[in-house]
Amino acid sequence: MALLESIFGKKKKVLKATCPISKEPIEKGFGYLLTTAQVVSSRKYWDLIMTEPETLSYTISHFKNQPTGTQMRSMIFEKYATVPKPWIISDSVISYFEIDQMEAKQNARKWWDSEGNFLPINAGPASDTLDHLAFQKVKEYAILEAGRARAL
Repeated sequence: MALLESIFGKKKKVLKATCPISKEPIEKGFGYLLTTAQVVSSRKYWDLIMTEPETLSYTISHFKNQPTGTQMRSMIFEKYATVPKPWIISDSVISYFEIDQMEAKQNARKWWDSEGNFLPINAGPASDTLDHLAFQKVKEYAILEAGRARAL
């Protein structure tokens, strides 16, 4: 194997992407690149996340004033809000986000061209990139309100 690699060169790793929300594979050159702040600032996103089959029981518990449900929703929020890398998002869920889609598409192309190394402005955990008040509003909605219509 080492002889073949020395003759033909090392195999190049192929960058692959899957939308973390829809779980759809994203073909090279496609998709939208969003920061964690852009993702977690979406109420539609939180309504989806907090009513998925894996999380709906926590949402129902939360709205029945059971502290364990609220605690789990808080942990779910922290899991997503602390993602340090940008998110590559598929066409099927981009409408959940109020963003400049052209810019997000251009950033995705830069991300693909750089083999996944491109970081858009304000990349990083949402608590580091959103101002304190905006972060608190996002957090309160995600933990206290998201999914209310579906859970009640």
